Amino acid sequence: MIAMRMRETGFKTALKAAALGTKFKVSRPRGSFTLHKDFARPAVFLAGGIGITPVRSILDWATQERMPHKLYLFYSNREAGDAAFLEELEGLAMRNPCFTLIPTVTRLMSTAWPYEKGSIDRVLLTRYLQGLRGPVYYVSGPSGMVVAMTKLLQFAGVSDDDVKTEEFGDYKLSENPVQTNCV
Repeated sequence: MIAMRMRETGFKTALKAAALGTKFKVSRPRGSFTLHKDFARPAVFLAGGIGITPVRSILDWATQERMPHKLYLFYSNREAGDAAFLEELEGLAMRNPCFTLIPTVTRLMSTAWPYEKGSIDRVLLTRYLQGLRGPVYYVSGPSGMVVAMTKLLQFAGVSDDDVKTEEFGDYKLSENPVQTNCV
């Protein structure tokens, strides 16, 4: 699945205006942003905005496979309406007793939001992770968010070996597309 938030950027404006059948060159997935195999170690996901996409995939797979990992998702968005896949994540949390969903918004537009308010910070993490032993952290989202969360974890004494990141960088349109699999 490919998911993106349609913003007014050069790439996304061109993508939105592209005619059906336009060819784009898409690079292959890289890295190792996958759930670790040690069931005894909890997984803590820190996702921002559309950075939820790879995390959603991991959580869906872990639920389908009935993986015994304890899973915690801190999912931050500016506003409630920005929270992609929130209903699906709520469903996963209901089906998977090992999964705890902690959504948060940084700009509260309505008092109807039933979850956390504010940014992901040390206080929020401590409230939910107090006493948790040896988690592996997964950080996914815009570059600024990934940098901030990585610094927060380093300051908290988390080893770099226990942090996996998926940073969403710049997009580029290809002048001479060679792959035709993606429209």
